[in-house]
Amino acid sequence: MTASKLQIRRTLAVLASAGIAGAVLAGCTPDEPPTDVPGTTPSVVTGNQAPPGEVDDADGIGQSPEEDATARLVDDQGEDVGEATFEPSGSSVKVTVRLSADSGIEAGFHGMHIHENGVCETGGDSAFSSAGGHLQVDGNTGHPASGDLVSLNVLEDGTAETVTTTDSVNLEQIVGKSIIIHEGADNFANIPTRYAPAPDEQTMSTGDAGSRVACGVIEAHE
Repeated sequence: MTASKLQIRRTLAVLASAGIAGAVLAGCTPDEPPTDVPGTTPSVVTGNQAPPGEVDDADGIGQSPEEDATARLVDDQGEDVGEATFEPSGSSVKVTVRLSADSGIEAGFHGMHIHENGVCETGGDSAFSSAGGHLQVDGNTGHPASGDLVSLNVLEDGTAETVTTTDSVNLEQIVGKSIIIHEGADNFANIPTRYAPAPDEQTMSTGDAGSRVACGVIEAHE
């Protein structure tokens, strides 16, 4: 067999193989029209696609739980009387204070502040003195104190609910401190100028709200 004949046979064999493959492909999709659009190569994805430090789950991919804080309020006998919650709210902290029925706290307005120590020791004439004075964050020395809040209005049945916000502190600055409810109302050193003398140091630092009737240590949780 000559070289030219051998070359012709090889060419015919290649053409025949190509024709068979084309027929098989055509047989798989007989109704699909031909296309001249080039194919695309799929991208290759490997590894964990969630950004570092974020939660990767079906309920909230890329979301981190927001922290808040609570304080269990007790009276000077150590009995539960209510709860306070502290939640981030933009650049402020939302404070919600609730007293339960029969809390034993007299009806009327009561001073309420965040104090500098997270200790609520009961008993004696100086209950909760362990909580220290009103909280002052770094850089604040004047009145009102950083920990001063609105007054709490207690109803005749002993219940109370007050919601307020403060931008004088953030959550990190109050965790590990305490919240105190006082025996009387806080005058916020708002003494009219027609009275003499002007508010003294005690009024400026305490609001003349009297003794401490409930206390709670502020603790963070998720």
